[in-house]
Amino acid sequence: MPHEPIDLSSLATERRNPASAELDLLGTEGILRVINDQDKGIADAVAHEIPHVAAAVDAVVASIGTGGRLVYIGAGTSGRLGVLDASECPPTFNTVPGLVVGLIAGGDHALRHPVEHVEDSPEAGARALEDIALTSKDVVVGIAASGRTPFVLGAIAFANSIGAFTIGLCNSPDSALSKLVKVSIAPIVGPEVVTGSTRMKAGTSQKLVLNMLSTATMVKLGKTYGNLMVDVQSTNAKLRERAVGIVRDAAEITDDEARAALDAADGEVKTAIVASRLHVPATEARARLDAAGGTVRSALGETWQ
Repeated sequence: MPHEPIDLSSLATERRNPASAELDLLGTEGILRVINDQDKGIADAVAHEIPHVAAAVDAVVASIGTGGRLVYIGAGTSGRLGVLDASECPPTFNTVPGLVVGLIAGGDHALRHPVEHVEDSPEAGARALEDIALTSKDVVVGIAASGRTPFVLGAIAFANSIGAFTIGLCNSPDSALSKLVKVSIAPIVGPEVVTGSTRMKAGTSQKLVLNMLSTATMVKLGKTYGNLMVDVQSTNAKLRERAVGIVRDAAEITDDEARAALDAADGEVKTAIVASRLHVPATEARARLDAAGGTVRSALGETWQ
């Protein structure tokens, strides 16, 4: 059965870019300079969306505070970027498994292989959220450069139907996705250097927003002390040495003292910091952290700005 043609002409992500109209006639450096020049405006496009990103962060923090999860869902590049951001949260912020979830159309196989046809199924998007037992406590971030991917729209429609908080991340203002969600984040990055190749400027803008969304959320949840990632998991040699540096800088002590503090704290960075700063045993430092909800600044009795 033939499919009805899709009108892509109105999508900003599908327009031709006059700056790269003769891309194949340029030398190597010329091609690279066009790409680089086009990339320069991405951060500014994201900056325009900061109020919307802030609203999204506050919603995620509130959701997690009531036992909810942050769920990213997308297809193709957008889905891969969501899975990437989700997968970085446990090692960076020591989040519990399943707190930040990344879903991609076609499942994990699609991370390395194209499974493009799945994105045309809204039912598959809804089913992906059903499979993780989505609840009204969760926040769902639908990611789709065009803002029209059926898989993502189906997922968001399902999330809305059960009362979950929904956020859309796309690069096409006034898209179907933007109209479905409670908070819409839509950086306008303009047409791609290679027409329709949204892994480029659109994908870069999505990566920037996802970095902001997860990082600001974790900061507000007390996962950092200043700009130090005090919940880092010391799972390899590099990270163990990083933990020493974090304790050293946060407690203003020597490397040797930081190593000793970490040993006494069973490798727990937060416990080592509090114990060193307050000159108390690790057991007391741990108790203070428990009472402070795991937040170093509160355990130290310092005020929030």
